[in-house]
Amino acid sequence: MFKKVLIANRGEIAVRIIRACREVGLETVAVFSEADRQALHVRYADEAYLLGPAQSKESYLRGDKIIDIARKSGADAIHPGYGFLAEREDFAEACADAGLVFIGPKASSIAAMGDKMTARETVRKAGVPVVPGTEDVGNLSDEDLLAIAPKIGFPLLIKATAGGGGKGMREVNSIEEMPALLISARREAESAFGDGNVYLEKLVEGARHIEFQILADGHGTVLHLIERECSIQRRHQKLVEEAPSPFMDEELRQRMGEVAVKAAQAVDYINAGTIEFLVDKDKNFYFLEMNTRLQVEHPVTEMITGIDIVKEQIRIARGRPTQYKQEDIKINGAAIECRINAEDPYNNFMPSTGKITHSIIPTGPGVRVDTGVYPGFEISPFYDPMISKLIVWGETRAQAILRMRRALEEYRIVGVRTNIPFHQTLMDSHRYMGGQFDTRFVEDRFSMQEDMNEADLEIAAVLATLVAHHDTQRSAQFVMRNERDTSNWKWVGRWERMHR
Repeated sequence: MFKKVLIANRGEIAVRIIRACREVGLETVAVFSEADRQALHVRYADEAYLLGPAQSKESYLRGDKIIDIARKSGADAIHPGYGFLAEREDFAEACADAGLVFIGPKASSIAAMGDKMTARETVRKAGVPVVPGTEDVGNLSDEDLLAIAPKIGFPLLIKATAGGGGKGMREVNSIEEMPALLISARREAESAFGDGNVYLEKLVEGARHIEFQILADGHGTVLHLIERECSIQRRHQKLVEEAPSPFMDEELRQRMGEVAVKAAQAVDYINAGTIEFLVDKDKNFYFLEMNTRLQVEHPVTEMITGIDIVKEQIRIARGRPTQYKQEDIKINGAAIECRINAEDPYNNFMPSTGKITHSIIPTGPGVRVDTGVYPGFEISPFYDPMISKLIVWGETRAQAILRMRRALEEYRIVGVRTNIPFHQTLMDSHRYMGGQFDTRFVEDRFSMQEDMNEADLEIAAVLATLVAHHDTQRSAQFVMRNERDTSNWKWVGRWERMHR
Protein backbone atom coordinates (compact mmCIF):
# COMPACT_ATOMS: atom_id res chain seq x y z
CA MET A 1 0.00 0.00 0.00
CA PHE A 2 1.36 3.43 -0.92
CA LYS A 3 0.38 6.90 0.28
CA LYS A 4 2.39 9.34 -1.85
CA VAL A 5 2.73 9.29 -5.65
CA LEU A 6 5.36 11.04 -7.77
CA ILE A 7 4.08 11.93 -11.25
CA ALA A 8 6.97 11.54 -13.69
CA ASN A 9 5.41 13.73 -16.37
CA ARG A 10 4.14 17.20 -17.21
CA GLY A 11 1.21 19.04 -18.80
CA GLU A 12 -2.39 17.96 -18.84
CA ILE A 13 -1.70 14.29 -18.05
CA ALA A 14 0.20 15.25 -14.88
CA VAL A 15 -2.77 17.39 -13.79
CA ARG A 16 -5.15 14.54 -14.64
CA ILE A 17 -3.20 12.07 -12.47
CA ILE A 18 -2.90 14.55 -9.59
CA ARG A 19 -6.68 14.96 -9.56
CA ALA A 20 -7.24 11.19 -9.48
CA CYS A 21 -4.73 10.80 -6.64
CA ARG A 22 -6.40 13.57 -4.67
CA GLU A 23 -9.79 11.90 -5.02
CA VAL A 24 -8.48 8.63 -3.53
CA GLY A 25 -6.62 10.40 -0.72
CA LEU A 26 -3.05 10.16 -1.99
CA GLU A 27 -0.40 12.88 -1.63
CA THR A 28 1.30 13.97 -4.86
CA VAL A 29 4.78 15.03 -5.90
CA ALA A 30 5.42 16.92 -9.15
CA VAL A 31 8.69 17.20 -11.04
CA PHE A 32 9.43 19.97 -13.49
CA SER A 33 12.06 21.35 -15.84
CA GLU A 34 13.29 24.95 -15.98
CA ALA A 35 10.70 25.66 -18.71
CA ASP A 36 7.86 24.37 -16.51
CA ARG A 37 8.47 26.28 -13.29
CA GLN A 38 5.06 27.96 -13.57
CA ALA A 39 3.21 24.93 -14.98
CA LEU A 40 -0.22 23.98 -13.64
CA HIS A 41 0.87 20.54 -12.42
CA VAL A 42 3.54 22.22 -10.29
CA ARG A 43 0.90 24.40 -8.65
CA TYR A 44 -1.57 21.55 -8.09
CA ALA A 45 0.78 19.00 -6.51
CA ASP A 46 1.46 18.87 -2.76
CA GLU A 47 5.20 19.09 -3.45
CA ALA A 48 7.29 19.98 -6.51
CA TYR A 49 10.97 19.45 -7.34
CA LEU A 50 13.19 20.78 -10.11
CA LEU A 51 14.57 18.15 -12.49
CA GLY A 52 16.89 20.16 -14.70
CA PRO A 53 17.09 22.15 -17.95
CA ALA A 54 14.23 22.39 -20.46
CA GLN A 55 15.53 19.67 -22.78
CA SER A 56 13.80 16.34 -22.11
CA LYS A 57 17.10 14.44 -22.04
CA GLU A 58 18.21 16.54 -19.10
CA SER A 59 14.89 16.50 -17.24
CA TYR A 60 11.87 14.27 -17.91
CA LEU A 61 13.96 11.46 -19.39
CA ARG A 62 16.33 11.36 -16.41
CA GLY A 63 14.98 8.33 -14.57
CA ASP A 64 17.85 8.41 -12.06
CA LYS A 65 16.99 11.96 -10.99
CA ILE A 66 13.29 11.11 -10.74
CA ILE A 67 13.98 8.14 -8.46
CA ASP A 68 16.31 10.27 -6.29
CA ILE A 69 13.53 12.85 -5.92
CA ALA A 70 11.04 10.10 -5.02
CA ARG A 71 13.33 8.99 -2.21
CA LYS A 72 13.95 12.53 -1.05
CA SER A 73 10.24 13.40 -1.00
CA GLY A 74 9.14 10.17 0.66
CA ALA A 75 7.06 9.07 -2.32
CA ASP A 76 6.48 5.33 -2.44
CA ALA A 77 4.98 5.07 -5.95
CA ILE A 78 5.62 6.59 -9.38
CA HIS A 79 3.05 7.15 -12.14
CA PRO A 80 4.76 7.73 -15.51
CA GLY A 81 1.73 9.05 -17.43
CA TYR A 82 2.40 8.66 -21.16
CA GLY A 83 5.45 9.45 -23.26
CA PHE A 84 8.89 10.06 -21.75
CA LEU A 85 9.64 7.06 -19.45
CA ALA A 86 6.22 5.40 -19.54
CA GLU A 87 7.31 2.55 -21.83
CA ARG A 88 10.88 2.05 -20.60
CA GLU A 89 11.34 -1.33 -18.93
CA ASP A 90 14.68 -0.21 -17.44
CA PHE A 91 12.87 2.59 -15.59
CA ALA A 92 10.18 0.19 -14.31
CA GLU A 93 12.95 -2.13 -13.08
CA ALA A 94 14.83 0.74 -11.46
CA CYS A 95 11.66 1.73 -9.58
CA ALA A 96 11.26 -1.83 -8.30
CA ASP A 97 14.93 -1.98 -7.29
CA ALA A 98 14.47 1.26 -5.35
CA GLY A 99 11.44 -0.17 -3.52
CA LEU A 100 8.99 2.05 -5.39
CA VAL A 101 5.67 0.89 -6.87
CA PHE A 102 5.53 1.52 -10.61
CA ILE A 103 1.91 2.36 -11.49
CA GLY A 104 1.90 0.51 -14.77
CA PRO A 105 2.71 -2.92 -16.18
CA LYS A 106 5.55 -5.21 -15.13
CA ALA A 107 8.95 -4.55 -16.69
CA SER A 108 8.79 -7.91 -18.47
CA SER A 109 5.49 -6.94 -20.14
CA ILE A 110 6.92 -3.57 -21.21
CA ALA A 111 9.94 -5.37 -22.66
CA ALA A 112 7.71 -7.80 -24.56
CA MET A 113 5.08 -5.32 -25.78
CA GLY A 114 6.75 -1.92 -25.40
CA ASP A 115 9.32 -2.89 -28.01
CA LYS A 116 7.19 -2.97 -31.15
CA MET A 117 9.17 -5.68 -32.95
CA THR A 118 9.13 -7.97 -29.93
CA ALA A 119 5.40 -7.32 -29.54
CA ARG A 120 4.71 -8.35 -33.13
CA GLU A 121 6.64 -11.58 -32.68
CA THR A 122 4.93 -12.34 -29.35
CA VAL A 123 1.36 -11.91 -30.59
CA ARG A 124 2.13 -13.66 -33.88
CA LYS A 125 3.18 -16.74 -31.92
CA ALA A 126 -0.07 -16.45 -29.96
CA GLY A 127 -2.02 -16.62 -33.22
CA VAL A 128 -2.91 -12.94 -33.50
CA PRO A 129 -2.74 -11.56 -37.10
CA VAL A 130 -0.07 -8.88 -37.60
CA VAL A 131 0.68 -6.31 -40.32
CA PRO A 132 3.50 -7.64 -42.56
CA GLY A 133 6.89 -6.23 -41.62
CA THR A 134 10.24 -7.02 -40.04
CA GLU A 135 9.60 -10.06 -37.88
CA ASP A 136 13.12 -10.45 -36.49
CA VAL A 137 13.57 -9.56 -32.84
CA GLY A 138 16.47 -7.24 -32.02
CA ASN A 139 18.16 -4.20 -33.46
CA LEU A 140 18.48 -4.04 -37.23
CA SER A 141 21.05 -1.87 -38.98
CA ASP A 142 20.19 0.48 -41.84
CA GLU A 143 21.76 -2.00 -44.25
CA ASP A 144 19.54 -4.80 -42.93
CA LEU A 145 16.42 -2.67 -43.23
CA LEU A 146 17.31 -1.55 -46.78
CA ALA A 147 17.74 -5.18 -47.80
CA ILE A 148 14.43 -6.27 -46.25
CA ALA A 149 12.30 -3.34 -47.48
CA PRO A 150 11.77 -4.53 -51.11
CA LYS A 151 10.56 -7.92 -49.81
CA ILE A 152 7.88 -6.20 -47.70
CA GLY A 153 6.91 -3.90 -50.56
CA PHE A 154 6.25 -0.17 -50.81
CA PRO A 155 4.70 1.94 -49.44
CA LEU A 156 5.86 1.06 -45.95
CA LEU A 157 6.46 2.71 -42.60
CA ILE A 158 9.61 3.19 -40.57
CA LYS A 159 8.55 3.09 -36.90
CA ALA A 160 10.34 3.60 -33.58
CA THR A 161 10.46 0.42 -31.51
CA ALA A 162 10.46 2.26 -28.17
CA GLY A 163 7.35 4.43 -28.43
CA GLY A 164 4.41 5.80 -30.35
CA GLY A 165 2.53 9.05 -30.91
CA GLY A 166 3.91 9.38 -34.44
CA LYS A 167 7.42 10.08 -33.12
CA GLY A 168 10.19 8.39 -35.09
CA MET A 169 7.76 7.39 -37.84
CA ARG A 170 8.28 7.98 -41.57
CA GLU A 171 6.35 6.90 -44.64
CA VAL A 172 8.54 5.47 -47.41
CA ASN A 173 7.39 5.22 -51.01
CA SER A 174 10.63 4.10 -52.68
CA ILE A 175 14.01 2.59 -51.85
CA GLU A 176 15.78 5.75 -53.07
CA GLU A 177 14.31 7.97 -50.34
CA MET A 178 14.67 5.41 -47.58
CA PRO A 179 18.27 6.07 -46.35
CA ALA A 180 17.57 9.71 -45.50
CA LEU A 181 14.26 8.83 -43.85
CA LEU A 182 15.95 6.16 -41.72
CA ILE A 183 18.42 8.74 -40.42
CA SER A 184 15.69 11.27 -39.54
CA ALA A 185 13.46 8.59 -37.97
CA ARG A 186 16.29 7.31 -35.77
CA ARG A 187 17.22 10.85 -34.74
CA GLU A 188 13.65 11.71 -33.74
CA ALA A 189 13.19 8.41 -31.88
CA GLU A 190 16.42 8.97 -29.96
CA SER A 191 15.29 12.48 -28.98
CA ALA A 192 11.78 11.43 -27.94
CA PHE A 193 12.43 8.06 -26.26
CA GLY A 194 16.18 7.83 -25.73
CA ASP A 195 16.24 4.85 -28.13
CA GLY A 196 16.94 5.21 -31.86
CA ASN A 197 16.02 1.66 -32.87
CA VAL A 198 13.40 1.34 -35.65
CA TYR A 199 11.58 -1.38 -37.59
CA LEU A 200 9.61 -1.66 -40.84
CA GLU A 201 5.92 -2.27 -41.36
CA LYS A 202 3.77 -2.54 -44.49
CA LEU A 203 1.48 0.46 -44.99
CA VAL A 204 -2.09 -0.84 -45.19
CA GLU A 205 -3.84 1.59 -47.51
CA GLY A 206 -7.41 2.68 -46.90
CA ALA A 207 -7.26 1.32 -43.34
CA ARG A 208 -8.87 2.50 -40.16
CA HIS A 209 -7.00 2.76 -36.86
CA ILE A 210 -9.04 1.02 -34.14
CA GLU A 211 -7.75 0.43 -30.62
CA PHE A 212 -9.05 -1.42 -27.57
CA GLN A 213 -8.49 -0.24 -24.00
CA ILE A 214 -7.30 -3.09 -21.75
CA LEU A 215 -7.52 -3.40 -17.97
CA ALA A 216 -5.81 -6.34 -16.25
CA ASP A 217 -5.31 -6.95 -12.54
CA GLY A 218 -3.02 -9.30 -10.64
CA HIS A 219 -5.86 -11.70 -9.87
CA GLY A 220 -6.37 -13.11 -13.36
CA THR A 221 -8.95 -10.66 -14.73
CA VAL A 222 -8.25 -9.24 -18.19
CA LEU A 223 -10.99 -7.23 -19.88
CA HIS A 224 -11.43 -4.65 -22.63
CA LEU A 225 -13.33 -1.39 -22.33
CA ILE A 226 -14.72 -1.19 -25.90
CA GLU A 227 -12.91 0.30 -28.89
CA ARG A 228 -11.79 3.80 -29.84
CA GLU A 229 -11.75 5.17 -33.38
CA CYS A 230 -8.40 6.92 -34.00
CA SER A 231 -8.32 7.24 -37.80
CA ILE A 232 -8.33 11.04 -37.95
CA GLN A 233 -4.57 11.56 -38.11
CA ARG A 234 -2.03 13.81 -39.75
CA ARG A 235 1.47 12.44 -40.35
CA HIS A 236 0.53 9.49 -38.14
CA GLN A 237 -0.26 11.80 -35.22
CA LYS A 238 -3.80 11.41 -33.89
CA LEU A 239 -5.94 14.54 -33.92
CA VAL A 240 -9.46 13.35 -33.10
CA GLU A 241 -10.63 10.20 -31.35
CA GLU A 242 -14.08 8.88 -30.63
CA ALA A 243 -15.80 5.94 -28.95
CA PRO A 244 -17.41 3.79 -30.07
CA SER A 245 -16.27 3.62 -33.70
CA PRO A 246 -18.96 4.32 -36.34
CA PHE A 247 -17.30 1.63 -38.49
CA MET A 248 -17.73 -1.25 -36.07
CA ASP A 249 -20.54 -3.76 -35.74
CA GLU A 250 -21.18 -5.94 -32.70
CA GLU A 251 -19.76 -9.10 -34.27
CA LEU A 252 -16.49 -7.40 -35.24
CA ARG A 253 -16.28 -5.69 -31.84
CA GLN A 254 -16.56 -9.03 -30.07
CA ARG A 255 -13.92 -10.71 -32.26
CA MET A 256 -11.43 -7.87 -31.95
CA GLY A 257 -12.04 -7.54 -28.22
CA GLU A 258 -11.29 -11.22 -27.71
CA VAL A 259 -8.06 -10.90 -29.72
CA ALA A 260 -7.06 -7.81 -27.70
CA VAL A 261 -7.53 -9.70 -24.44
CA LYS A 262 -5.61 -12.67 -25.87
CA ALA A 263 -2.69 -10.41 -26.85
CA ALA A 264 -2.52 -8.98 -23.31
CA GLN A 265 -2.66 -12.44 -21.77
CA ALA A 266 0.23 -13.56 -24.00
CA VAL A 267 2.61 -11.41 -21.94
CA ASP A 268 0.90 -11.80 -18.55
CA TYR A 269 -0.10 -8.13 -18.69
CA ILE A 270 -1.16 -6.17 -15.59
CA ASN A 271 -2.58 -2.61 -15.36
CA ALA A 272 -3.93 -0.40 -18.17
CA GLY A 273 -2.80 -0.77 -21.77
CA THR A 274 -4.03 -0.44 -25.32
CA ILE A 275 -4.05 -2.91 -28.19
CA GLU A 276 -4.01 -1.11 -31.54
CA PHE A 277 -5.26 -2.58 -34.82
CA LEU A 278 -5.47 -1.64 -38.48
CA VAL A 279 -8.78 -2.63 -40.10
CA ASP A 280 -9.11 -2.69 -43.89
CA LYS A 281 -12.23 -1.96 -45.96
CA ASP A 282 -13.27 -5.62 -45.82
CA LYS A 283 -13.06 -5.60 -42.01
CA ASN A 284 -9.93 -7.75 -41.89
CA PHE A 285 -7.94 -6.60 -38.86
CA TYR A 286 -4.25 -6.78 -38.00
CA PHE A 287 -2.37 -6.22 -34.75
CA LEU A 288 -0.45 -2.96 -35.01
CA GLU A 289 1.14 -2.48 -31.59
CA MET A 290 0.49 -2.42 -27.88
CA ASN A 291 0.95 0.74 -25.85
CA THR A 292 1.91 -0.35 -22.35
CA ARG A 293 0.67 2.83 -20.71
CA LEU A 294 -2.21 5.26 -20.38
CA GLN A 295 -3.29 6.75 -23.72
CA VAL A 296 -3.87 10.42 -24.56
CA GLU A 297 -7.37 9.51 -25.73
CA HIS A 298 -8.43 7.54 -22.63
CA PRO A 299 -11.14 10.12 -21.70
CA VAL A 300 -13.48 9.05 -24.51
CA THR A 301 -13.51 5.53 -23.07
CA GLU A 302 -14.17 6.95 -19.61
CA MET A 303 -17.09 8.97 -20.96
CA ILE A 304 -18.93 6.02 -22.54
CA THR A 305 -18.19 3.43 -19.82
CA GLY A 306 -18.19 5.56 -16.65
CA ILE A 307 -14.89 3.99 -15.57
CA ASP A 308 -12.09 6.20 -14.20
CA ILE A 309 -9.10 4.48 -15.80
CA VAL A 310 -6.46 6.33 -13.74
CA LYS A 311 -8.16 5.34 -10.49
CA GLU A 312 -8.29 1.75 -11.74
CA GLN A 313 -4.55 1.94 -12.46
CA ILE A 314 -3.94 3.00 -8.87
CA ARG A 315 -6.27 0.32 -7.54
CA ILE A 316 -4.51 -2.42 -9.51
CA ALA A 317 -1.06 -1.12 -8.52
CA ARG A 318 -2.15 -1.44 -4.87
CA GLY A 319 -2.71 -5.15 -5.47
CA ARG A 320 -6.49 -5.01 -5.47
CA PRO A 321 -8.70 -6.70 -8.08
CA THR A 322 -10.46 -4.51 -10.61
CA GLN A 323 -14.08 -3.90 -9.63
CA TYR A 324 -15.42 -4.81 -13.10
CA LYS A 325 -16.15 -7.90 -15.16
CA GLN A 326 -16.44 -8.02 -18.95
CA GLU A 327 -20.23 -8.28 -18.79
CA ASP A 328 -20.31 -5.02 -16.79
CA ILE A 329 -18.82 -3.03 -19.67
CA LYS A 330 -21.63 -1.40 -21.65
CA ILE A 331 -21.65 1.37 -24.26
CA ASN A 332 -23.47 4.45 -22.99
CA GLY A 333 -23.78 7.09 -25.72
CA ALA A 334 -20.89 8.43 -27.78
CA ALA A 335 -17.82 10.56 -27.00
CA ILE A 336 -15.42 12.61 -29.13
CA GLU A 337 -12.04 14.10 -28.21
CA CYS A 338 -10.30 16.91 -30.08
CA ARG A 339 -6.64 17.56 -29.32
CA ILE A 340 -6.20 21.33 -29.06
CA ASN A 341 -2.64 22.05 -30.19
CA ALA A 342 -0.61 25.24 -30.47
CA GLU A 343 -0.17 25.12 -34.23
CA ASP A 344 -1.42 27.01 -37.29
CA PRO A 345 -3.76 24.90 -39.48
CA TYR A 346 -3.60 27.56 -42.20
CA ASN A 347 0.18 27.35 -42.41
CA ASN A 348 0.89 23.63 -42.71
CA PHE A 349 0.27 23.15 -38.96
CA MET A 350 3.42 25.03 -38.02
CA PRO A 351 3.98 25.07 -34.23
CA SER A 352 3.09 28.29 -32.45
CA THR A 353 4.93 29.41 -29.34
CA GLY A 354 4.36 32.31 -26.98
CA LYS A 355 2.35 33.33 -23.93
CA ILE A 356 -1.34 32.54 -23.59
CA THR A 357 -2.80 35.92 -22.71
CA HIS A 358 -6.47 34.97 -22.54
CA SER A 359 -8.44 31.74 -22.37
CA ILE A 360 -12.16 30.92 -22.14
CA ILE A 361 -12.76 27.21 -21.59
CA PRO A 362 -16.10 25.76 -22.77
CA THR A 363 -18.43 24.28 -20.17
CA GLY A 364 -21.96 22.96 -20.01
CA PRO A 365 -23.61 19.54 -20.19
CA GLY A 366 -21.42 16.73 -21.52
CA VAL A 367 -18.27 18.87 -21.92
CA ARG A 368 -14.89 18.09 -20.33
CA VAL A 369 -11.56 19.87 -20.80
CA ASP A 370 -8.27 18.31 -19.65
CA THR A 371 -5.56 20.96 -19.71
CA GLY A 372 -2.28 21.93 -18.13
CA VAL A 373 -2.18 25.61 -19.14
CA TYR A 374 -3.75 28.89 -18.02
CA PRO A 375 -3.62 32.61 -19.02
CA GLY A 376 -0.03 33.74 -18.59
CA PHE A 377 1.46 30.30 -19.29
CA GLU A 378 4.24 30.14 -21.87
CA ILE A 379 4.01 27.58 -24.69
CA SER A 380 7.64 26.55 -25.23
CA PRO A 381 9.25 24.81 -28.23
CA PHE A 382 10.72 22.04 -26.08
CA TYR A 383 7.67 19.78 -25.73
CA ASP A 384 4.57 18.52 -27.48
CA PRO A 385 2.39 21.50 -28.56
CA MET A 386 -0.79 20.13 -26.94
CA ILE A 387 -2.68 22.79 -25.00
CA SER A 388 -5.64 20.68 -23.94
CA LYS A 389 -8.01 17.87 -24.77
CA LEU A 390 -11.61 18.86 -25.43
CA ILE A 391 -13.96 15.94 -24.81
CA VAL A 392 -17.72 15.83 -25.27
CA TRP A 393 -20.37 13.18 -24.64
CA GLY A 394 -23.75 12.74 -26.30
CA GLU A 395 -26.55 10.21 -26.23
CA THR A 396 -25.77 9.57 -29.91
CA ARG A 397 -22.82 10.28 -32.20
CA ALA A 398 -24.85 13.00 -33.94
CA GLN A 399 -25.52 14.72 -30.61
CA ALA A 400 -21.84 14.45 -29.69
CA ILE A 401 -20.85 16.15 -32.96
CA LEU A 402 -23.34 18.97 -32.36
CA ARG A 403 -22.05 19.39 -28.81
CA MET A 404 -18.45 19.46 -30.04
CA ARG A 405 -19.35 22.20 -32.53
CA ARG A 406 -20.84 24.27 -29.72
CA ALA A 407 -17.84 23.67 -27.42
CA LEU A 408 -15.34 24.60 -30.14
CA GLU A 409 -17.27 27.80 -30.82
CA GLU A 410 -17.06 28.74 -27.14
CA TYR A 411 -13.35 27.93 -26.80
CA ARG A 412 -11.17 31.04 -26.90
CA ILE A 413 -7.37 31.05 -26.70
CA VAL A 414 -5.45 34.29 -27.31
CA GLY A 415 -1.67 34.62 -27.57
CA VAL A 416 -0.85 31.61 -29.73
CA ARG A 417 -2.40 30.11 -32.83
CA THR A 418 -4.36 26.91 -32.33
CA ASN A 419 -5.90 24.18 -34.47
CA ILE A 420 -9.44 24.95 -33.27
CA PRO A 421 -10.42 26.12 -36.81
CA PHE A 422 -9.31 22.71 -38.14
CA HIS A 423 -11.57 20.90 -35.71
CA GLN A 424 -14.48 23.21 -36.54
CA THR A 425 -14.08 22.52 -40.25
CA LEU A 426 -13.79 18.79 -39.59
CA MET A 427 -16.99 18.72 -37.52
CA ASP A 428 -18.77 20.37 -40.47
CA SER A 429 -17.39 17.87 -42.98
CA HIS A 430 -20.09 15.64 -44.48
CA ARG A 431 -17.61 12.77 -44.80
CA TYR A 432 -16.72 12.95 -41.12
CA MET A 433 -20.36 13.19 -40.10
CA GLY A 434 -21.08 10.13 -42.24
CA GLY A 435 -18.15 8.18 -40.76
CA GLN A 436 -16.53 7.93 -44.21
CA PHE A 437 -12.85 8.32 -43.40
CA ASP A 438 -9.62 6.39 -42.90
CA THR A 439 -6.10 7.16 -41.70
CA ARG A 440 -5.34 9.10 -44.93
CA PHE A 441 -8.49 11.23 -44.84
CA VAL A 442 -6.96 14.44 -43.46
CA GLU A 443 -3.96 14.39 -45.80
CA ASP A 444 -5.68 13.22 -48.99
CA ARG A 445 -9.35 14.20 -48.90
CA PHE A 446 -9.74 17.07 -46.46
CA SER A 447 -9.26 20.79 -46.93
CA MET A 448 -9.63 23.70 -44.55
CA GLN A 449 -11.52 25.46 -47.36
CA GLU A 450 -13.77 22.62 -48.45
CA ASP A 451 -16.97 24.18 -47.07
CA MET A 452 -16.29 27.76 -48.20
CA ASN A 453 -18.51 28.86 -51.08
CA GLU A 454 -18.46 32.02 -53.20
CA ALA A 455 -21.04 33.78 -51.01
CA ASP A 456 -18.93 33.19 -47.87
CA LEU A 457 -15.82 34.54 -49.60
CA GLU A 458 -17.73 37.61 -50.83
CA ILE A 459 -19.09 38.35 -47.36
CA ALA A 460 -15.62 37.97 -45.86
CA ALA A 461 -14.17 40.35 -48.48
CA VAL A 462 -16.89 42.99 -47.81
CA LEU A 463 -16.35 42.80 -44.05
CA ALA A 464 -12.58 43.08 -44.46
CA THR A 465 -13.05 46.15 -46.67
CA LEU A 466 -15.38 47.80 -44.15
CA VAL A 467 -12.97 47.17 -41.30
CA ALA A 468 -10.05 48.59 -43.31
CA HIS A 469 -12.13 51.67 -44.28
CA HIS A 470 -13.18 52.24 -40.67
CA ASP A 471 -9.56 52.04 -39.47
CA THR A 472 -8.49 54.49 -42.20
CA GLN A 473 -11.20 56.97 -41.20
CA ARG A 474 -10.19 56.80 -37.57
CA SER A 475 -6.54 57.38 -38.39
CA ALA A 476 -7.47 60.41 -40.52
CA GLN A 477 -9.33 62.21 -37.71
CA PHE A 478 -7.42 64.46 -35.32
CA VAL A 479 -8.97 65.53 -32.04
CA MET A 480 -7.65 68.95 -30.93
CA ARG A 481 -7.11 69.60 -27.27
CA ASN A 482 -9.70 71.82 -25.66
CA GLU A 483 -8.59 75.40 -25.05
CA ARG A 484 -9.55 74.89 -21.45
CA ASP A 485 -7.64 72.43 -19.36
CA THR A 486 -10.77 70.86 -17.90
CA SER A 487 -14.45 70.20 -18.62
CA ASN A 488 -17.24 72.79 -18.83
CA TRP A 489 -18.86 71.35 -15.71
CA LYS A 490 -15.76 72.08 -13.66
CA TRP A 491 -15.55 75.58 -15.15
CA VAL A 492 -19.15 76.27 -14.10
CA GLY A 493 -18.42 75.02 -10.60
CA ARG A 494 -15.42 77.30 -10.29
CA TRP A 495 -17.41 80.30 -11.59
CA GLU A 496 -20.21 79.67 -9.03
CA ARG A 497 -17.75 79.44 -6.15
CA MET A 498 -16.04 82.70 -7.23
CA HIS A 499 -19.34 84.61 -7.35
CA ARG A 500 -20.87 83.50 -4.06
